[in-house]
Amino acid sequence: MSQLPEIIRDIERVDAQVVQRAAGFQAAILADVAGRRGTMHSRVAPVHQGMKVAGPAFTVEVRPGDNLMIHAAIALARPGDVLVIDGKGDQTAALMGTLMLSACKKLGLAGVIVDGAIRDRLELLELDFPVFSAGFNPAGPTKFVPGRINHAICAGGTTVHPGDLVVGDADGVVVIERAKAPAMLELAVKKVADEAARIEAIARGDTASKWLPAALRAAGVLKEGESL
Repeated sequence: MSQLPEIIRDIERVDAQVVQRAAGFQAAILADVAGRRGTMHSRVAPVHQGMKVAGPAFTVEVRPGDNLMIHAAIALARPGDVLVIDGKGDQTAALMGTLMLSACKKLGLAGVIVDGAIRDRLELLELDFPVFSAGFNPAGPTKFVPGRINHAICAGGTTVHPGDLVVGDADGVVVIERAKAPAMLELAVKKVADEAARIEAIARGDTASKWLPAALRAAGVLKEGESL
């Protein structure tokens, strides 16, 4: 049985129309309809709360503190891709900074998500390019340890396959399997409509949660016939 190469160049990406529609939804909405799974640990957060990203995952696995394979990934990624980097959550050295991220923007990538540290925070705010990371550190990385590109990775505690739909905003990052993404968008449309109707009801003074009494009884908090 042949072994997969460390660098996989050709991947099947989530459809561009799906990405375009997904960009209009909050990460929270997509996470809810996807069964409250697929979200990264909250350590992976946007450099600025106004940053949003949506696109197919272009996955990178590196050893802590080494960014050799990220340079290779930047050279291989296509416009619209989101680099998703498994940096093992390490924050002892920055994996990327202004130079690399400026190149990503120039190449038309949709954004970068790093489960690891980056640097040049103030310059990145001016760059106006979506970047999510697990933290910041002024120390630079090494550039000589092998890694892998476009293999399944675990970033922020979540499995990410190449080509999966990735959406990030002020709340964090959600990953949806490529094959499931179209169906999740239809559910998201309904979820948004239901929440809008609930907001209207609250504005009219209907603040009671209809499901709460039954849930409290099922949990044994309320007895049958008892109410709050």
